[in-house]
Amino acid sequence: MFRINHAILHVFDFTSCVNIFSQAELDLESKQVKQYITKHVRKGLTHIDNKRGEFSVDSSFAPELRAYFRGEREFIDLSVQIAEFISSELGRMSKAESTDLLVVDFEEETKLEGGSADDAEIDASFEGRINRYFGIFMLESRQAFMHSVGYGENGEPSNAIERHHAILPSPSQKIASFAIIDSRSLEVAFQDKKRTIAGEDRYLIPDGLLQCSMEASSKEVIDEITTIVEEVAEEYGANATVALTRAKAYVSEAAEEGRGVVPHELAAEVFEDEPLQERFVETAAEENIPERVRVDKKAAERITRNHKIRTDTGIEITFPSEYAHNPEFIEFASMPNGLISIELKILPRLRTSRFYCFVSFPTSAKCE
Repeated sequence: MFRINHAILHVFDFTSCVNIFSQAELDLESKQVKQYITKHVRKGLTHIDNKRGEFSVDSSFAPELRAYFRGEREFIDLSVQIAEFISSELGRMSKAESTDLLVVDFEEETKLEGGSADDAEIDASFEGRINRYFGIFMLESRQAFMHSVGYGENGEPSNAIERHHAILPSPSQKIASFAIIDSRSLEVAFQDKKRTIAGEDRYLIPDGLLQCSMEASSKEVIDEITTIVEEVAEEYGANATVALTRAKAYVSEAAEEGRGVVPHELAAEVFEDEPLQERFVETAAEENIPERVRVDKKAAERITRNHKIRTDTGIEITFPSEYAHNPEFIEFASMPNGLISIELKILPRLRTSRFYCFVSFPTSAKCE
């Protein structure tokens, strides 16, 4: 559940060359305003493409944000400071796009795991379950056409088509540039696109405003790891399907426990033979995968939840990744002719006590 504490909107209109820095917060009593903001912060906080970053030691923005979280800076003043910097940088582009800047102070209440708890447990854990964030969203405006209803000279109804120059992204639309900072750890989750500012290609949010590092997103990390796992398995003639499902299970568990993905640990979990383990670690190092990689829990859940196999003949099989380790549900076997056999067992939703489905396909089949 999300709670919006403060929100404000600043306008950078490069069409009319007018920037309006608001001195009043948005009306959070308005249901439409609150819903619009909540949908964007929820999507921004949980997006699988979010990159991670940490403030550099000489970041000029980090001290300002710390002061705000300590109650030493006013929300509106800090938001105007951010708006002035971003509008100034955008103004140095040869063709700047009109943009609205949404700045939000919000909280997320996470669910207490474990199903039930007594009052003492709830009271003890309540403070830790409230996460506070500071969000910065660049809402690029777009042009759109709308109808206009009016009356003619004699009072007759007269409709027209007009062009509007300041249409905000819809609540379901992806925002290209934003940052969300955790109040406790000051860890940054962000997305941004390169802009040519004063003749230099750079990222405005991490490089200019925040001055923070840029780590690969959880999706990029998982995609890279699974690619290496599949390549190593195929190189040594191992079962790529089993290797991939084991890799996904390891990533999911590591993210759940918050300990990060460690290449040599993953290799030991995925491959039984030492040469394959060594090859995976070696390839991971060549691809500059760090010795320990942070993976967002929610992103890992979404990406590793299911496993898909697509055969050369176009047959697709999708199943929960956790089933791959349970021979009561699904079992893989390498056949003498080089094919892989998949045996599906005990499908609960079918009204039969036992159901078998055998599928054989070449080891070159694509696994996702």
